[in-house]
Amino acid sequence: MTAESTLLPSERRARLVAELRANGSARVTDLARTLGVTPVTVRRDLLQLAQEGVLEKVHGGARLPATDEADTGPARAGTPAAGLGAGPGAADAGPGGVGRGLRTIGMVVPSLDYYWPEVIRGARTTAPGAGVRIILRGSSYEAGEVRRQVAALVGGAGSGVDGVLVAPPTEGDEGTELALWLSTLEVPVVLMERRATVGPYQEHLESVVTDHALGAGLAVRHLAAEGHRRIGLVTTRYSPTSRGVRQGWQETVETLGLDRDVPDLATVNHSEAAWAKDVGRILDACRPGPGGPGTSGATALLVHSDPEAISLAQRAQERGLRIPQDLAIVAYDDEVAALADPPITAIRPPKSTIGATAVELLARRIEQGRDRPVHRVLLSPRLIVRASSVTPRH
Repeated sequence: MTAESTLLPSERRARLVAELRANGSARVTDLARTLGVTPVTVRRDLLQLAQEGVLEKVHGGARLPATDEADTGPARAGTPAAGLGAGPGAADAGPGGVGRGLRTIGMVVPSLDYYWPEVIRGARTTAPGAGVRIILRGSSYEAGEVRRQVAALVGGAGSGVDGVLVAPPTEGDEGTELALWLSTLEVPVVLMERRATVGPYQEHLESVVTDHALGAGLAVRHLAAEGHRRIGLVTTRYSPTSRGVRQGWQETVETLGLDRDVPDLATVNHSEAAWAKDVGRILDACRPGPGGPGTSGATALLVHSDPEAISLAQRAQERGLRIPQDLAIVAYDDEVAALADPPITAIRPPKSTIGATAVELLARRIEQGRDRPVHRVLLSPRLIVRASSVTPRH
């Protein structure tokens, strides 16, 4: 039995959607093998997701709806990025986009199966109108691997891209060193969902980011409007998003005069073995003190990210807590939050727009050169209200 076979139903369906987002389509047998379940279980999940409009069933498997695929060209066969590839003509792109008169840009993202597929689709949809084609590279959250991928795009034989879109790690000494290296490249660079400054004068690199602090504030204000005064926070340890989410949560709690002695916990990723222990720690911290509700703990949580929020809600229900009556939950990312039971309210970053805007910035930078002022674009996320945070009115 694999680790995936222990997933709860909504977690399993979330994984199914992630597989489809990464690959565009998938066969039942492949999904069953990946998740460690029977084909019958996969077919049942696919049927439910199809009824909810999340995917389309096809003979032997499923695919994303045509409006979500945004498929403008073939990817390399067998890669996780199938359906998210380089776009029209990318395979025959020479240095500088020679061949069709298009510029060639490299795009390096840390993941191809969560969050980033929508960013990639936004970039690919915008690329033809911006006069560029994209070479996509899947990387990791390690600075050394990101540098290797960027170096291959900039200086590799047959590559020689005209610019780079990248989401590098920016924390710590390795992140600082990587940002400095990126700033010295001979081609322009635009950061996606990352910020960085370099040099003695802390000059900014060009970037397009979501205002995660604003997003967290939206979540807190929504929960406060629902009557909650004790709103805790759960963030994923080492995630580059966590800092902005925590900042927005703290500032809004203080601005609204809400209780501040509430859980503020950093956890491992939900796929790690230590997650089960972290869930127990979170739920224990939410319990009211001996003086009754309101004396300690929390009645609502903002949780980054979706898989952690879904798992937390399910474990809370196993303890007998009602969602949202006993514990309201808002997730951050809105990748799979709608698939939970009950569906989870979420903050939705403008992922597609991040990709589109990054392409436009880079194309203009390539065209106008160093005289163009550095642009730092901050985009607002949205609050998507669902059943997990709204107490039913009778």
